[in-house]
Amino acid sequence: MKREVVIVGAGPAGLSAAVESAQAGAQVLVVDQNDRPGGQLFKQIHKFFGSKEHWAGVRGIDIGNRLLDECREAGVEVWLSSTVIDICDGNTVAVLREQELRLELVEAGQILLATGGMENALNFKGWTLPGVMGAGCAQTMINVNRTLPGNRVLMVGSGNVGLIVGYQLMQAGAEIVGIVEAAPKIGGYGVHAAKIRRAGVRFYLSHTIIAAEAEQEQVCRAVIAQVDSSWNVVAGTEKTFDVDTICIAAGLRPQSRLARLMEIEHVFIPAMGGWMPDHDRNMRTTNRIVYIAGDIAGVEEANTAMDEGRLAGISMAQALGYLSGEAEPKKQEIRQRLMALRLGPFGQLRQDGKSCMMEKVMLS
Repeated sequence: MKREVVIVGAGPAGLSAAVESAQAGAQVLVVDQNDRPGGQLFKQIHKFFGSKEHWAGVRGIDIGNRLLDECREAGVEVWLSSTVIDICDGNTVAVLREQELRLELVEAGQILLATGGMENALNFKGWTLPGVMGAGCAQTMINVNRTLPGNRVLMVGSGNVGLIVGYQLMQAGAEIVGIVEAAPKIGGYGVHAAKIRRAGVRFYLSHTIIAAEAEQEQVCRAVIAQVDSSWNVVAGTEKTFDVDTICIAAGLRPQSRLARLMEIEHVFIPAMGGWMPDHDRNMRTTNRIVYIAGDIAGVEEANTAMDEGRLAGISMAQALGYLSGEAEPKKQEIRQRLMALRLGPFGQLRQDGKSCMMEKVMLS
């Protein structure tokens, strides 16, 4: 079978791209290995903030539902519980349809990889024990599966993910015994940290976790210790907590296995999560029919993922001949929104004062 646009990933970036390409007239197929579309948006029960253009005051789950409605209205085809296992012969997408137990080969005119990011792990004594999990895993359990991962939780990492998930765990009924951060200051936004502090949760800055202890192969204690300016553990500063869950919020890295399988060139930008596929200002990679958007293009916020998806969707439709003169003004408007996101008060700046986010989107 043939489809003009095949998008791998039904998260915020993939759905946004699907809407733009389909509204321009392209035949669009979205493939996702999960049994529900929407990706990270359906874990985000908090309200976004910022500008009206970036969904200020709207909850992530509501944004996700709006995108799904737009996809349905635009005639986007969505395959769920379906895993892309290979992209061969340049443009043939091999999809394993798990429910039907069959393999589909889809010839694509344009391909978007919107496969998101992977949680980073921390290696410490006991890190593989049941009860040690990524913060994203915990967020999925409470907000998607309605299951509390534990009653007494230690959160490791004070970035936005650690702060938001920590607060949501409290809303779900868990007790956060502390938030551990190796850096000397909190990594996430002050608005998220303030909610945690007002709830009485203590922050342990310049500390790291050194061990998880277990009884009957289940976490029962966590041991943390102070670190010096060289990140070395300071002897004699150990603290022990009775916990049944340890959540690791140590950041994300781009999920680029399919891009590597296709031998797409990669670049290394530490502030964006490490290695990611190289791409130009239209989100096109070194493979001329393959585009990327979202965390695979560098780990940022959901708003950035959606705008990158829109940019890629318009670019793919333009490459297929569906857009002519109107494409460039649309793309320029999106690039300006991305610049505003990356250069604003919440942007991540490199030490030389230049925005690595701006540099990334200007790659060519």
